[in-house]
Amino acid sequence: MTALNERTATELARMLAAGEVSAEELMRACLDRVAAREETVQAWAFLDPEIALANARAADARRKAGGAPGPLHGLPVGIKDIIETADMPTENGSDLFRGQHTGRDAACVAMLRNAGAVIMGKTVTTELANTCPSKTRNPHNPEHTPGGSSAGSGAAVADFHVPLALGTQTAGSVIRPGSFNGIHALKPTVGRIPRDGVLMQSHTLDTVGVFGRSVEDLALITDSLSDFGAANLSRYGARHPDLLSAMKQEAPAPRFAFLETPAWPEADAGAREAIEGVVSGLGAQCVRESLPSPFDRIIDFHGAVGAGEILAYYGHHAETSPDKVSDLLKARLAESRQFDAGDYVVALLAREPLNEALAALLDTYDAVLCLPAPGPAPHGLSSTGSPRFNGLWTYLGVPCVNLPRLSVDGLPLGVQLVGKPGEDGKLLRTARWLDSKLAG
Repeated sequence: MTALNERTATELARMLAAGEVSAEELMRACLDRVAAREETVQAWAFLDPEIALANARAADARRKAGGAPGPLHGLPVGIKDIIETADMPTENGSDLFRGQHTGRDAACVAMLRNAGAVIMGKTVTTELANTCPSKTRNPHNPEHTPGGSSAGSGAAVADFHVPLALGTQTAGSVIRPGSFNGIHALKPTVGRIPRDGVLMQSHTLDTVGVFGRSVEDLALITDSLSDFGAANLSRYGARHPDLLSAMKQEAPAPRFAFLETPAWPEADAGAREAIEGVVSGLGAQCVRESLPSPFDRIIDFHGAVGAGEILAYYGHHAETSPDKVSDLLKARLAESRQFDAGDYVVALLAREPLNEALAALLDTYDAVLCLPAPGPAPHGLSSTGSPRFNGLWTYLGVPCVNLPRLSVDGLPLGVQLVGKPGEDGKLLRTARWLDSKLAG
C-alpha cells in the first residue's frame, strides 16, 4: 500500500474530498518523511512543524464547518523561498534578506490558500534564484546536484516530503530540477501564473512554475493559479482555459517534432542515446525538424536579455552590500556588463519572428520534443548544471513540461515537451499521452 506522502496530489485531493484522510493526517505523514530525510536532502529553508500542522488543522476545521473545500483542499504545498508568504520568512536564499518577514502573501500563494491548499514551508533556493549552488542535495544520490535555482522544491517533491511545490524559471530553474530529480514539472506560458510578490530577476523571463508527481498534478495546481486579467489578454484572449478539462478532450494521437536545438553539441552520449530511443520508439509520429537560421542564435539572445535585466535588478546589491553577495554572483554580474544595450534590443526584437517560426512548426505538430538537460544531474555540488537546454524556451515565453521517464547511469533524465504560448492545456494533453506511453 502506497504511503500517504508518496501518493500523487490528484489521488490525495480525491481522498481529502471524500473524507478518507484528514489534512492533519497527510501533513503528519509528510513531516515524518522530512524528519527522516531532511538531514540528507536539505530541501527546506523554513519549516516549522507546528505552523504546518496548525494550517492543516485549520483546513480540516473549515471543511467540518461546511466551508467549500476548494480543489486543493488540504494538500500541502512547498513554496520556493523567493515567493512571499505572510506567516513565514522570505529570505531569497541571500544574506541580503536574512530574517526578512514581509507580512504578505504573493498573489500565487494567496490563490493557493483560496483553493484550500496548506502552505507547508519554504523550500531552498539558490542565492537570489541565480547561479550560486544551494545546500540542497539530489535525493537519488546526495553527491549530485538537484539543479537550481528551484533546488528545494524539486528535491522535496522527489523525496516525498510534499506532493506539490512552486518554483520559478528565468533560464532553466523548473524544467532542469524536474529532470535531475525525476519528477513532473511545468513551466507554463509566461504570465499565466501571476508574479506579484515574487522576487524579480527579469521582468521579461521570470515565470512561476510547478512540480508534481503526474501530469494531472501539474494541471490540478496550475488551474488554481492561472490568472487571466487584462495583462494576459494578448496571450489568452477572453478564454479561461481549464487545463484538466483540456487534458480530457478527445484528440488524435499526437505528432512530435524532434529538435536537437542549438545546445545539442553539449549533450552527453548517454543523454543522446536515451532521447534517440524515444524518437525511434515513436516512429512516424516523431519527425526530425529544424527552425530557420536565427534560431541558431537563440541561446545568445536569451543570454543578452537575462544579462541586461539581471544587472538592472541585482547590480546595485553588489555595489552597496558586497560582503553579502557571493563571489559567483559578482562574477555573473561582471559578465553581464560585457553585453551592451544594442545586444539587449536586438535580442528583444528577435523574439517575435522566432515565436512565429515556432508557431508555424507547431501548426503541423502537437509539441516539440527535446532534451531538458545535457545529461543527468552532474556529480558534485559546485554547480547546478547547465540551463542551456531550457533558456531558449524561457526566452520565447512558451510552455514546457518535463516527463521523468528516462535514466542515464542510474540517475533520472527527463523528456522535455514544448508548446505554443497559451496552449498549455494542449501541451499537457500531449504530455499525458507520451507519459503514459513511456511509462509502459
